[in-house]
Amino acid sequence: MKRMCTSLMLAGSLLAGGQAMADGLLQWQNNSLTYLYGKDFQVNPRIQQTVTFEHADAWKYGDNFLFIDKIFYNGKEDGGVGSNTYYGELSPRLSFGKIFDQKLAFGPVTDVLLAMTYEFGEGDTESYLIGPGFDLAIPGFDYFQLNFYQRHTQGARAGDNVWQITPVWSYTIPVGNSNILIDGFMDWVVDNDSNSKGDYHANLHFNPQVKYDLGKALNFGEKQLYVGVEYDYWSDKYGIEDSQYFKTDQSTTSFLVKFHF
Repeated sequence: MKRMCTSLMLAGSLLAGGQAMADGLLQWQNNSLTYLYGKDFQVNPRIQQTVTFEHADAWKYGDNFLFIDKIFYNGKEDGGVGSNTYYGELSPRLSFGKIFDQKLAFGPVTDVLLAMTYEFGEGDTESYLIGPGFDLAIPGFDYFQLNFYQRHTQGARAGDNVWQITPVWSYTIPVGNSNILIDGFMDWVVDNDSNSKGDYHANLHFNPQVKYDLGKALNFGEKQLYVGVEYDYWSDKYGIEDSQYFKTDQSTTSFLVKFHF
């Protein structure tokens, strides 16, 4: 299963990359850099600065999303990785509607996809996710995705063969001569898992951003420069059950600046 996930994700990302652009298959792409500063994180050091690169695109047979976080710990090092670390995810999706040139629409569903994610970073963090994805038309939203994944861990750690539900959304609110953008995701792992290496607890990670389009307000260009906040709620972070001895329920707000190019 892990080898199949890897092969499918590599095929999707390669086709949507340089080869797709050369053949005219790329429909659109967007890249951005985000700076975050926040306090009151759990498990890792409490004060963090993060620089994030994001890439999103749509192509003839699906779409892709990639982010890479570079995380800096302020005032205290992390016991496992030191003063800084990195984490990223590559999430290609293959559209059955596009592949078969058929309209797969029913109710609020506008397309059905094969959704995949590769999670990577320092230490024992690699996981492969695969499952069905759906694009939904919900009034008022710029877009709304709903993906269902079965998680497969790299190595022997607990958390293998558990299911995750991931909605992703974007919503724009006009305010004066500019806009407020509310977008983000939620990862809800619904299963527990245990093996000889330890326990993995069901957890929920809710991560919206509320951003003001400062570039539009200053006539620098729409959808280019945002300022705002990111709220990060994570119950039983990393699948570690919260207890009176070790707090893993995280609730923190970070200041952000985001630039699209």
